[in-house]
Amino acid sequence: MSKNYRAELVGVFGDPVDENPTGVMEEAAFDALGLPFRYLTIQVKREDLPAAMRAVRAFGMRGVNLTIPHKIAVISHLDDLTQAAEIIGAVNTVVNEGGRLIGDNTDGKGMLESLRENGCRINGSNLAILGAGGAARAIAVEAALAGAEKVTIINRTLDKAQELAEMIQRRTGVTAEALPLLPKAPVPGGTDILVNGTSIGLYPDVGSRPDIDYAGITPDMVAADVVFNDPNTLFLKAAGARGAKTINGLGMLVNQGAVNFTLWTGREAPKAIMEKTLRGEFGLD
Repeated sequence: MSKNYRAELVGVFGDPVDENPTGVMEEAAFDALGLPFRYLTIQVKREDLPAAMRAVRAFGMRGVNLTIPHKIAVISHLDDLTQAAEIIGAVNTVVNEGGRLIGDNTDGKGMLESLRENGCRINGSNLAILGAGGAARAIAVEAALAGAEKVTIINRTLDKAQELAEMIQRRTGVTAEALPLLPKAPVPGGTDILVNGTSIGLYPDVGSRPDIDYAGITPDMVAADVVFNDPNTLFLKAAGARGAKTINGLGMLVNQGAVNFTLWTGREAPKAIMEKTLRGEFGLD
């Protein structure tokens, strides 16, 4: 029987993209399951995105991830969107389904799965999120779709928070509120889950934390962070010191990658191997 030397291609398009660690995690998962997949980390400049998406079709790629600056611009090059991606208005994952390119957004899915793995119940919860950018937007929408009772958006630019809150209420029927992220901003009363959805604390900014009133964090709250490098953020340390359960951003990154893996391969992702690979990559073992 002849051997098949052709690899199934997936990857990420972005600019900059050199420090994106997703490929290391995905390739370890492919190797673990013996799948003939290759993950390509490709710099694609803004003006070259149309050609890059034509290449996805021409090469028969199984799919791609999108990062800055392509998450919104890619939508015009796709055949369809999932409900979450359509509401969020941004795509970070594309799946090639028999020649049709379907846009999805796994940012929020990754965080919600990380919360569930740590015993958090999303349905009926009050979730407050710091920030209104791409990751925060995805998490807020996914939480609403998962049955959160209330979603509060806390952001330095109040207009942006209000736009997101109004959109969530209109599109999902879930109560949403916008608050300004002022110095020493209070944590909303009744919060069950508090998420840092900003990049504050991401390397090399490891000496910073969101400027909120940490005295408002209580032991019955869960504090989660999207920041994964360094995962031991000052935000989580301060929340933990107040007795809150803390969940770092590594789980979100692993679960996001696992969702990608399953969408592209149809197989359950070996999450333990993916996490171990990332921990090694960040020098955490």
